[in-house]
Amino acid sequence: MTAPTNSGYGPAQAAGSGGLSGKRRGPIAVWLLGIITLGIYHLVWYYKINNESRKLDGRIEVDPTISLFAILFGWLIIVPPFVSYYRTGNRIATMQRAAGVAPTCSALLGLLLQVFVLSTGTIYYQHELNKVWERYGYPEPGTPVPLAV
Repeated sequence: MTAPTNSGYGPAQAAGSGGLSGKRRGPIAVWLLGIITLGIYHLVWYYKINNESRKLDGRIEVDPTISLFAILFGWLIIVPPFVSYYRTGNRIATMQRAAGVAPTCSALLGLLLQVFVLSTGTIYYQHELNKVWERYGYPEPGTPVPLAV
């Protein structure tokens, strides 16, 4: 019997194994709360969705704190926030694949919306992430769920 391969993800995980569900959030509410709280909720949300990606699929390598620091302090050297937003979009597409949902999340579109259209990448990414939780019937956060691939 051969060990499962991981194709650049984290530790190898067999198809059909499971992870933990995340939280369904209203995309517009997430965006508005980010504005109302002067960006604080956005930072909390960003940490949480990156943490949810690694909890759903252990093959996804992400340190939510580093992702958060990239958007919080990375502006000092310009590039890190762009890379972090783009990689988050890729992680959401990977989560969609792992859940057996067609991967419709475009990292480039999410990045462009975040940077050039009033931070609406938040709305887009949360909408795409909700497709993963919809696949499982919106379970309570932290509920074990099976992975399709």
